[in-house]
Amino acid sequence: MRYEKGRKDASRGRIMEVAADRFRSDGIAASGLATIMGDAGLTNGAFYPHFHSKAELVRESVVAAMELQSQQLAEALAALGPEMAIEAYLSAEHRDNPGKGCASAALLPELARQPPETREVYTDQLLSLVRQLSAALPQAKDPDGVALGVFATLIGSLQLARAVEGTELSDRMLAAGKAAARALIQLRQDEVVS
Repeated sequence: MRYEKGRKDASRGRIMEVAADRFRSDGIAASGLATIMGDAGLTNGAFYPHFHSKAELVRESVVAAMELQSQQLAEALAALGPEMAIEAYLSAEHRDNPGKGCASAALLPELARQPPETREVYTDQLLSLVRQLSAALPQAKDPDGVALGVFATLIGSLQLARAVEGTELSDRMLAAGKAAARALIQLRQDEVVS
């Protein structure tokens, strides 16, 4: 039986959405295709008309998750500015919901082991996020450097807070990460003023 193109596109989108959530929640290696397809309401055989391999699904899911993150960052920067974007990123809600959160914080160790094509598209997406934040820091002497430092601080802080989630240390890690990221932004602004 043949289905119209819209249905195939909808199925592909559903697979990617489920996979992106599952990868961020459980990890790439721990997320089997059978589970992803079952969660998407499809059979295992329905996978291959959409993707050649799990590696292709990983790559496309990471891109989709990071494009969504880019959209959310743009909205946060426009509405709230860099400091409030930091507050939102290092929130308890973001920490406690990795399946809907930052792909970098959830997947970095596994992304480093992915094929070169996946690492290349990840790098492109990360640099896009860095450029977005950098554009919001025009007064900094080296806005790209500040943005890289802020992202490293945010992602590392979130990973550490998740590792010790449910403890006072987790909350302290979020607070310390916020303070460090804000200090990076403020330090660079002060350099320009002096």
